[in-house]
Amino acid sequence: MTTMAKAMPKHVRTAYDSYQEPVRATLLTCRDQLFDIAERNREVGPVEETLKWGQPAYLTPQTRSGSTIRLAPASTGEEAAIFVHCNTNLIDQFKAHYPDTFSYHGNRALIIPALTTGLHKQIGHCLALALTYHSRKKTE
Repeated sequence: MTTMAKAMPKHVRTAYDSYQEPVRATLLTCRDQLFDIAERNREVGPVEETLKWGQPAYLTPQTRSGSTIRLAPASTGEEAAIFVHCNTNLIDQFKAHYPDTFSYHGNRALIIPALTTGLHKQIGHCLALALTYHSRKKTE
């Protein structure tokens, strides 16, 4: 997998390092996938990696194509979560495509069992939907 990810900023690395395995490994895989999607999709442009609420967050500041994505443990601490802005309809979009594949937490998070295998394509699709949320809204 090629990626445009720069070296991870130290403060973001510290956040990931605070997560327990296997959740950390699952979230780092999501991170790699997110940067790979951005690299392959010019519409997304560069991704900014920072912290929001102490959790790794990903934004598209140049193109503003996407909604903020946060990668963090789910509330149980036993699963990984992709958090999106609650005022979007992204969780509804994820559910429409994958009603029985994932669990969800309200309109905030897609929950991924740690060490998930075989869901790479589905997770990537959800990340791509989030990374292009605003640009797709303009064309709908």
